Parts: sequence; structure tokens; C-alpha cells
Amino acid sequence: MLSYLQDLTLRLAAGASALDSQLRHTHAQWLIAQQRDDGGFAGREGDSDPYYTAFALRGLWILDALTPAVGNAAAAFLKTRLDKREGIIDLISLIFAAAICEMAVGAVVIDDDNTHWADNVAALLESLRTDDGGFAKSIDGRAGSTYQTFLSVLCLELMGRQPQNPDAVLRFLQAQQHPDGGYLEIRAAKRAGVNPTAAAIGTLKTLGRLDQVDRESTIDFLAEMQSDEGGLTANTRIPFADLLSSCTGMITLGDLEAGDVVDRRAVHRYAESMQAAGGGFTGFALDHTADVEYTFYGLATLALTG
Repeated sequence: MLSYLQDLTLRLAAGASALDSQLRHTHAQWLIAQQRDDGGFAGREGDSDPYYTAFALRGLWILDALTPAVGNAAAAFLKTRLDKREGIIDLISLIFAAAICEMAVGAVVIDDDNTHWADNVAALLESLRTDDGGFAKSIDGRAGSTYQTFLSVLCLELMGRQPQNPDAVLRFLQAQQHPDGGYLEIRAAKRAGVNPTAAAIGTLKTLGRLDQVDRESTIDFLAEMQSDEGGLTANTRIPFADLLSSCTGMITLGDLEAGDVVDRRAVHRYAESMQAAGGGFTGFALDHTADVEYTFYGLATLALTG
């Protein structure tokens, strides 16, 4: 059975294969040009890190442009981070990126000699569990985060594990659902958002429990988030669309087999409009700098709506 990451990547790669060849080539070359001398990728400023490296590799993978040279160099960079004290997000990104390197080009980052390292990561993730059944953003956190719960469950799956007491995770997600059909990021939030909704549905899919979703209300919530620009907004208070919400919203509608409840062509046109001259994507209308994270979201959105 495919992992969530494998299943999603196959969906995106299938959609991306139908995109214009020049568009694919332009963005693949732009992504490759972003690789640093150390083999990693960075954000708009700062050094290479696992977070942006994972996004760049995912973008190249769905374009079928992740070459052995790029993949092996990235794997070498990731290996140098195994002994560093990473933040939670970078640690999870490292495991995502390592899985991509191994699946795409056969470059092993976390080998059998690192079993103890994987055990420590699993223990660290479980230390983030809170009384509400979710995973917090930090060890000191007292309330679960829907997004952190998704990342943690996905990370455990990539390591061949499940969260301890998965029923508690399910109860947490039930408590996060808002009456409007979306999901809250944290219990104190006042409004549901597209991204926490995507995280909740992704977690339920990973755990094989999509049967627990109130499909009709969740689908209606996501459909309401489409803006006049064509893309999806993050929540009801944000007046403009963004690529992250457009991407995660379309992934979730696909998971719920309801991709046609929005105007797919309008979403596609919106994603196309976020392309930067020379390659890469920006995040929203007022953003003027492309980066590897939004480039993945842009490519994924085009792949899902083509």
C-alpha cells in the first residue's frame, strides 16, 4: 500500500506530465539553479535547510526532473544534518526529503545504521502529544495543532510507524471540526481555514479513516473559499487568494473526490498568473519574489487542475 506522500506524488506527477513541455522545462531549470554548492536548497534568504530542500525535491520529482546528480547532492547535504539539533519542522522535512531521495534516485540518507536515530525521532514526535490527543508545535505546547498533527503522523508513516493511541488523534480531529465544515488549526482559533482543513483530511486519509469526515459540509466549506481571482483564500477573513491555500484546497477536494465543485479552470489560470519571469512561482498577487516552496505549490496546483 502506498504511503500518503507516494500517493500524492503519483497524482501530481500524472497531472504534471500533461502540462506544456516548455512550462515544465522552465520551472525545472529554475529549481535546479536554486541548488546550493552544499547540495541543499534555501528560502529567500539564509543558508540551505531541510525545509526548503524538501520542497525543491518534491517540485523536481513531480516534473520528472530530479536527476541522480541533483538527488545525490541533496542526499549528501541531508546526511550532514542527521547529527544536528534540528527544529521540529526541519526534522520532519529532513525525513520527507530523505524519502524522496531514496524513492526517486535510490540515494539512501537514513540507512539501517541509523535505526536508533529513527527511534529517537519517533520518541520526540510522541513527546509532542497533548492531552487533547493531537501533536503540539513544541515540547512545551499544551494544545494540539492540526497541521503539526498531520506532519507528525505523515512522518511516522514514512518511518513505517503509527502514532501511539491513534483513536486519540481521531478524537482530536473531531474536536477541531468547525460547524461550517472546515477545521481549526488550534482549539482557540475562531475560524476554520483551508490549510488546517487540508491537514485534518490528510491525517484521516493517512490513518485510513476518511469515513469520519462530514464530506458534504467540508466540501461546501472549501468550495466557498474560491475567490474572484480564481484561487482559494486561506479563510473567510482573507480577501485575496494564495497558492498555498489553492494547492492544499485542491489536494483535499481530490482526496474527497470532489475536485469539480470549484471552477478548476479559474484555479488553473490563477496558478499560471503566479509564475515569475524566468521561472519559479510567487505566493500571491502582491508577492514579487519566487521561491522553491511556492514553486512546488504552483506546479502542484497546475497539475491538479490541468
